[in-house]
Amino acid sequence: MLLELALWLGKDARFFNVFGYITLRTMLAAGTALLLSLVFGPLVIRWLAAKKIGQAVRDDGPKSHLTKAGTPTMGGVLILIAIALTTLLWGDLSNKYVWVVLCVTLGFGAVGWVDDWRKVVYRDPKGLASRWKYFWTSAIALGAASFLGLTATLPAQLELIVPFFKAVSYPLGVIGFIILTYFVINGTSHSVNLTDGLDGLAIMPTVMVSAALAIFAYVAGHMGFSKYLGVPYIPGAGELAVICGAIAGAGLGFLWFNAYPAEVFMGDVGALALGAAMGTIAVIVRQEVVLFIMGGLFVAEALSVMVQVLYFKYTGGKRIFRMAPLHHHYELGGWKETQVVVRFWIITIMLVLFGLSTLKLR
Repeated sequence: MLLELALWLGKDARFFNVFGYITLRTMLAAGTALLLSLVFGPLVIRWLAAKKIGQAVRDDGPKSHLTKAGTPTMGGVLILIAIALTTLLWGDLSNKYVWVVLCVTLGFGAVGWVDDWRKVVYRDPKGLASRWKYFWTSAIALGAASFLGLTATLPAQLELIVPFFKAVSYPLGVIGFIILTYFVINGTSHSVNLTDGLDGLAIMPTVMVSAALAIFAYVAGHMGFSKYLGVPYIPGAGELAVICGAIAGAGLGFLWFNAYPAEVFMGDVGALALGAAMGTIAVIVRQEVVLFIMGGLFVAEALSVMVQVLYFKYTGGKRIFRMAPLHHHYELGGWKETQVVVRFWIITIMLVLFGLSTLKLR
């Protein structure tokens, strides 16, 4: 909305044309989302507390987590509000990619909201039944994948790009693209959800990965930079940098309240939505493999759960990890919660830098 106003004013005052630059609007989006999170954060926390929307804690988990019982959860709604408002303010609303990412983000957030609401308000430990949870997230992911696949206009939009090599890519076709996109969006969403188990653990890596994706989006949407760096040129993809900036800003604002000891938890409403947003953006800018690298923490957390479950069933009750997801394994091994969080942040920083290096090392 502000972009349209600025372009209209730019007809008479050239100064306003500066708002047409994606880089400026990305920074403004980050700042706006950060400010919205900081301003509305206390209000949202008080509302959640008044509604007695408190976190339930597993009895078989680390004993240090018992003190977290009752802490307001579903704080992810604060993140979604900040992202949505900021995108509407600074994004180009005529860009189809903006609407795809926004709809996927809010759609997954709605599924997470229903799941959280049933758990904490109706005291139903199962929340939204798993089959329905996966049905709705799958429906949203398949809808987005189908739209992106069927509206692709360039061959590069349907290719799997291998980083570190300029000319190595694999054509997927529309069907292959839809299948891959489905797994990337759904997989990233649920991986972030599994990671969200300690104060600040999931949100800071999300901020870092989103900020890096903003760079990839900008490069992919710029004909000159994409050609120079050997990245597929995706017309219109640069606008996704604005959403990435909004995610990063909203995430930092949320971290202000989610840092140890947390005043509020994200809940499925935030974790599912943020993971889906990153997955969708990575697919559009053709950087699924790079997302796998930069989001290595999310991948490790998800794999630890899958390996634990399969090994438990195969061996009749034996475990590989003390507890899954992976962060609980280290907690039960003697690491303090803050140690786990900060060390996992450091790992994510290294992985993000490694992912960014793929832009030049080809």
